[in-house]
Amino acid sequence: MRPLHRYEAAHGRGAVLFASDLHLSPQHPQGLDELRRLVARTGAADALYLLGDIFEYWVGDDDLLEPFHEAVAEALHDAACPVWLMHGNRDFLLGHAFEAATHATLLPDPTLIDLYGTPTVLLHGDALCTDDVGYQRFRAVVRRGWVQRLFLRLPHGWRRRFAGYTRQRSRALQSQQPMTRLDVTPHAAEALLRETGATRLLHGHTHRPARHSLTVDGRDCERWVLADWYGVGTALRVTPEGAETLRLSAED
Repeated sequence: MRPLHRYEAAHGRGAVLFASDLHLSPQHPQGLDELRRLVARTGAADALYLLGDIFEYWVGDDDLLEPFHEAVAEALHDAACPVWLMHGNRDFLLGHAFEAATHATLLPDPTLIDLYGTPTVLLHGDALCTDDVGYQRFRAVVRRGWVQRLFLRLPHGWRRRFAGYTRQRSRALQSQQPMTRLDVTPHAAEALLRETGATRLLHGHTHRPARHSLTVDGRDCERWVLADWYGVGTALRVTPEGAETLRLSAED
């Protein structure tokens, strides 16, 4: 897998921004304000990557007809650097109309980039939770093109209600399982690093922000987990010198 994008400090602004699991919804409007603060920082960035679950859920690009979702698209459209998006487990129905409205580009999961000399794999993270067998079966079904096409033919209101029911059901099932089963499986992370030749993984999904060190075939590697936005919105700013977490609250 060759790097899709190569960032070099000598030719750019020297920073790339990453965020995941924003879970934006009209019920939590502060998330939109935090997104606007993040976009305001793109004037000094080479790129902005949003690694899935941008919305609490997304049932098709006709969601853009709702004022809150339209405002999110407008905020992303105002970014001063390229914006790259990735599907999450809540918004895998983001499509071409959303790309057009935001001037952003959807990327495959996973995607390999060269981040200031460090080969880095970007992904949402749910595919690495291989011990959660039930979810992986569900994921395999709903990611099929024909299943999505059939679902998108249903009335918009019905799709929204179904998404709400599915989310409630998911919460109930998760509460009955140990957290270790819902987290990234170490051997899955190691296998992806081995397959791609990368030395860094960067993902969200688990809502357990951290930096993990690991060794794969004698190579020192790291796995960065991005935070969710259910509390205060944050982003990871990566430069040639290192990485720092940015808080996006009004007080910061």
